[in-house]
Amino acid sequence: MKYVIGVDLGTSAVKTLLIGQDGTLKAEATKEYALYHDKAGWSEQDPEDWVTGTTESLQDLIASSGVDAADIEGISFSGQMHGLVLLDENNKPVRRAILWNDTRTTEQCREIERVLGDKLLTVTRNPALEGFTLPKILWVKQHEPSVFAQASRFLLPKDYLRLRLTGTLHMDLSDAAGTLLLDIAGKSWSADIMSAFEIPTSFCPALVEAGAYVGTISEQASHSSGLTTTTKVFAGGADNACGAIGAGILSPGLTLCSIGTSGVILTYEADATADYEGKVHFFNHGKENAFYAMGVTLAAGYSLSWFRNTFAKGESFDAMLEGIGDIPAGSKGLLFTPYIVGERTPHADAKIRGSFIGVDGSHTRAHFAKAVMEGITFSLNESIAMFRAAGKTVDTIVSIGGGAKNPLWLQMQADIFQANVVSLENEQGPGLGAAMLAAVGSGWFPSLDACGEVFVKHAQVYHPNEEASNSYEQLFRIYQQVYAHTMETNHALYAFRN
Repeated sequence: MKYVIGVDLGTSAVKTLLIGQDGTLKAEATKEYALYHDKAGWSEQDPEDWVTGTTESLQDLIASSGVDAADIEGISFSGQMHGLVLLDENNKPVRRAILWNDTRTTEQCREIERVLGDKLLTVTRNPALEGFTLPKILWVKQHEPSVFAQASRFLLPKDYLRLRLTGTLHMDLSDAAGTLLLDIAGKSWSADIMSAFEIPTSFCPALVEAGAYVGTISEQASHSSGLTTTTKVFAGGADNACGAIGAGILSPGLTLCSIGTSGVILTYEADATADYEGKVHFFNHGKENAFYAMGVTLAAGYSLSWFRNTFAKGESFDAMLEGIGDIPAGSKGLLFTPYIVGERTPHADAKIRGSFIGVDGSHTRAHFAKAVMEGITFSLNESIAMFRAAGKTVDTIVSIGGGAKNPLWLQMQADIFQANVVSLENEQGPGLGAAMLAAVGSGWFPSLDACGEVFVKHAQVYHPNEEASNSYEQLFRIYQQVYAHTMETNHALYAFRN
């Protein structure tokens, strides 16, 4: 059998998957690397750690699988979005990479808004947020001018990793869409934006589609990874784009719910005509000539982890959630807003914080635990509500991540979202999407859609319960009022949190 590899370059670790032509997982391997937080709000990594971690992971993958490296036909990548890698004229990093979760660039975001005005949303389709790449470029230019003077070009994390494995410089559209430098609809670097901030064309790498063939494994990378120099390399895509591919979100009407540390609601867009006025993200898909809109809950699974670590330390999630199935929808009048690290959609507010509303003496820990799950799901439903208000049909939702591991939570999603919720038989996330790009590129399938029919396997479908859905519909309207009623108080308290 022939194989492909999907590489998922995450924030804390790199994960590699070896997938056979029949879509089965043959082997997987993971390597962690360090995060650097030198100052409050800073988040950086050493790009060399990505290379070392990936090559070691590939070695482990091949060794544990027993597969002949000559039978591995292709490799592609999924990567953490937005991270800034500045390279000198010899393609060497001039400093550590600044990551997506770095928040030092508020001042630069306001500058982008002032300079670009309406053009920001009409061209990039996204607001200026600290996580994006252009604000990071401007921060280095302002605060580290001697370092910036050494920089000849920039890349995003997975693109630097691919450079080191192939020697070729590219950036795919789905990742470039998160830089605030791309004309999303035109699928090209925006000359107007680059001119406005005095960024030369040569500073930006050549653009390709996520499935593009970009070369083979170099001789040096072959020695360090164990792959052969005949292994074909395909560009790959942003983690959310690859997550959508790996979940089969490849046609209109399909929506993804991903509950990890953060939470994502992502819906397929066939063209760039939809206008959400910057209230949700709008990016190029990993599928050619397609797009996706995406809402984000910053503290989704993290809210439940926080609750466990604070009130049920040492217990398993199953133990902590024992008894929640006996509690009716609404947790007996208890609401939770998952704003414990701020919020993104629909409230781009770094200062808002979470609340428990409606606490009384009859509530037990189980009520609070269920309220946390409901609050996370309500927050995600804000994005679904916006998609529906814009005329989108949202009737089938593929659920992945931590929220798809608990049947009670899957049923809760169906009840709150008022849609059929589908779990996957063998969920592998963005790494599977990367492998699918390599499988199609290697000629195994004529399209991603055809590949998805083999690689993406649905498990159980959860249908909305009418009684619970009716209750949740009323509770959701109450939930939507909490932000406005607590914003002023939370902003006043913000100064006391340090």
